[in-house]
Amino acid sequence: MKSSVEVLSPTRVRLDVEVAYSELESHVANAYKKVATQVNIPGFRKGKIPASMIDQRVGRGAVIDEAINTALPLFYGQAAREHSVAVIGRPEVDVKEFVDNDKLVFTVEVDVRPEVVMPDFSKITIEVDDVVVADADVDEQIESLRTRFGTLTTVEREVKNGDFTTLDMTAFIDGKEVDGGQANDISYEVGSDKMIDGLDEKLIGMKAGDVKTFETQLVGQQEGEKGEVTATVKAVKERELPPVDDAFAKLASEFDTLAELKADFVTRLERVKKMEQGAQARDRLVEKLLAENEIPVPDNLVELEVNDHLEGEGRLEDAEHRAEVDGQVRSSLKSDFLLDAIVATEDVQVTEIELTEYLVRTSQRYGMAPQQFAEELQKAGQIQQLVAEVTRAKALASVLGRITVKDASGNVIDLEALAAQPTPADSVNPADLVDEA
Repeated sequence: MKSSVEVLSPTRVRLDVEVAYSELESHVANAYKKVATQVNIPGFRKGKIPASMIDQRVGRGAVIDEAINTALPLFYGQAAREHSVAVIGRPEVDVKEFVDNDKLVFTVEVDVRPEVVMPDFSKITIEVDDVVVADADVDEQIESLRTRFGTLTTVEREVKNGDFTTLDMTAFIDGKEVDGGQANDISYEVGSDKMIDGLDEKLIGMKAGDVKTFETQLVGQQEGEKGEVTATVKAVKERELPPVDDAFAKLASEFDTLAELKADFVTRLERVKKMEQGAQARDRLVEKLLAENEIPVPDNLVELEVNDHLEGEGRLEDAEHRAEVDGQVRSSLKSDFLLDAIVATEDVQVTEIELTEYLVRTSQRYGMAPQQFAEELQKAGQIQQLVAEVTRAKALASVLGRITVKDASGNVIDLEALAAQPTPADSVNPADLVDEA
């Protein structure tokens, strides 16, 4: 096989391939065997029909077509590997010439990953925010802790924002009760906006025993469709919070005084914010690289992904939304190309242990057991995506170890520990510190 490659654009190439008949011969023989099992010719058993009889009854042309269709992907793949073509998208194949017992000539046009030139990372400086723990940050943690140790007391008054209500609810569509659409004795925090659209607004001003019916979009309904929900308030409760003093510190933590509890929160928040500096350095490095590199994306691939997205939303004809999604897809592809180029440059490989650790941490965010989370990923066909995430994160950690990171005050930050991690230094929700306390 002889092949050559021509660059048509930064994201598209054409492969010209010529295959000698001797390399196609085995595919032709297999094609004869396949056709022999598909046709009925009197006097011959299926699968035992000689080639000469197939040529006579079916035609050699049909056999050659079958052989070429089977062989083309193999020869195309071989040519792509020979020229190190990083193929993406669907190839467009054009058979230019076939001379029986002599040669097959075809071309393939296909989209490819653009070349992304990596800078000298040792010369890059990234600035991140200072680590500052404000009084308001500590107060927020104290308030969260107070909330957990608060008590609910039933009151005889109208519902206010922040109250807890005990509700019975029933859903209807076209006047008929939805199957499984009834729930009783629900405890709900008014103002949390964690249930049905419009519920919080309707509850304000209601009292125990009041009933309201209102229109809303129910789970499972298409956008724009409306159902009805009847909400019955059975009780109104307000949360009483403990006073912020030393007694509260003893009740809610291991510390004897409020001052000790606040000092501990300061220490924990400083640790969180330092972790956030690492995540910020990572994100700002990616932003800088994207801003300083003109990374082209294949229009064909963009159009395909945009159409898939819009078709799923039923909005193929929405021109304004199409433009919005187009921009999002281009941005996402540029980021993917950049990160994969970093992976290739750093020659990063991830271990099974690193994948397992990442899986365990991620499953915890979703409140799932690691095994269950892994099974869900498998069902959704997202295992490769998880591997890509871990690989990209490890590659980024590697280059982060070579750049200079300074805070807004000019202090150099040591990210060596971060660079050794296989996964990104994700931001931690400060509210989670309440659990540790």
